[in-house]
Amino acid sequence: MSDKHEIIQVPNVLKSKVSYGPDGVDVEALERAEAVIANLRSSYLVWAQEDLVKIHALYEQALALPVDARGPSIKAVFGIAHDIKGQGGSFGYQLMTILGNQLCRFAESRPLFGDAELDIIRLHIAAMRTVIGDQIEGEGGALGEDLLRGLQAVIAKLDKAPSAV
Repeated sequence: MSDKHEIIQVPNVLKSKVSYGPDGVDVEALERAEAVIANLRSSYLVWAQEDLVKIHALYEQALALPVDARGPSIKAVFGIAHDIKGQGGSFGYQLMTILGNQLCRFAESRPLFGDAELDIIRLHIAAMRTVIGDQIEGEGGALGEDLLRGLQAVIAKLDKAPSAV
């Protein structure tokens, strides 16, 4: 192995991608973008509900399969949870982002998904349905903290239990 190291200078092309004027970022362009996002906020609730229908169907599909055949369904659950994670905060639903992230981390941390693991997925889906159904914005305050604490406790309990898979 060689002791020589090469330093690679990565070009900074960010300036070419950001609209800015003599005083910095174009404030009017930023305000227009924020208005577009605000107008899409109600659409987000519809999109999220559709995602939750899809993710629940994948959960049901996995539940009907033998443990060793559940991988593709769980991978698809991960994909939708990843989308939920990415979109929630953009539309003022940071708790959806947190829940989506937690579900992604859970899904990628397991080699197999027995019924106990699927139950945790079901609980995450139920929590996200509550957030969207009740339009719980931001991080959800005390209710958000309770939801997260409860989900984390169930995951911790599963991690301490002998493997049933």
